[in-house]
Amino acid sequence: MTTTTPVIEVDSLTRTYGDTTVVDHLDFTVHPGRVTGFLGANGAGKTTTMRMLLGLEESTSGHARIGGMAYRDLPDPLRTVGALLDPQAPHPGRTARDHLRWLCRAGRIPLSRADHLLDQVGLGEAAARRVGSFSLGMRQRLGIAAMLLGDPAVLVLDEPLNGLDPEGIAWVRALLRDLASQGRTVFVSSHLMGEMEATADHVLVLRRGRLIADLPAEELSRGTGAARVRVVSPQVERLTRSVAGRATVRSVGEDAVEVVGLDAPALGALAAREGLELHELTPLRTGLEEAFLALNSEDEDAKEGIDHA
Repeated sequence: MTTTTPVIEVDSLTRTYGDTTVVDHLDFTVHPGRVTGFLGANGAGKTTTMRMLLGLEESTSGHARIGGMAYRDLPDPLRTVGALLDPQAPHPGRTARDHLRWLCRAGRIPLSRADHLLDQVGLGEAAARRVGSFSLGMRQRLGIAAMLLGDPAVLVLDEPLNGLDPEGIAWVRALLRDLASQGRTVFVSSHLMGEMEATADHVLVLRRGRLIADLPAEELSRGTGAARVRVVSPQVERLTRSVAGRATVRSVGEDAVEVVGLDAPALGALAAREGLELHELTPLRTGLEEAFLALNSEDEDAKEGIDHA
């Protein structure tokens, strides 16, 4: 890995096609040493943003820089930035080994690196197979091997979990966290909120080309949506009556309910006042997917309010 630690800087980045704005004045920075999730529904503008960052598409206005430079100006791009954008990109007639060796030659990288990475991503036994026979999951693994060829300090991945089985997803998750722990800059887009919840340290949330959140993943989950608490009590019926009008109660098992709208301290204080017997009182963390949906809903409500003002 290079000794420097470049970061990604996006400044007022915009992309329009005719009257349609796909990316709308984005401003954000991606820091090294953590996994930054770039989240949004399909069509939110994530791929377009990454393509502009990597010089594959021109911006209408604004800038995207890596280590203070546009991608096209990097002196040794394969050793600075590794990217996984399109798992279908490798020529189907080439073998996996030949595909990686071709990239090694282009980047002045030792050919032995190809076999090393094929083994690392679990494709060692498929090295001599033509890429056209690969499943989508195998293509994703090959793309990750190509991304790592130059041992880059910056890694950009667009939907890397697509097509992977649960074992493959767990492997990618562990790989990304390990790369970030080495001090690399890891920037990964996804619409799979549940999977990113176990991966991302920081999240950027995109909606219709606009950035609507830029904050730690835990803060997004904690700060969005009502409080949720799991309660186990032999007196759940009394508890339900006691919180009526202030919270909603949903049964989740024998003598167990989930209370939405009151936090654990408030429920504990209520139980003490009412003389309710509690066997369990557990705050429930809002999932990233639930927080994402709530955030998008809030953003839409605000937008409608502005439009109708």
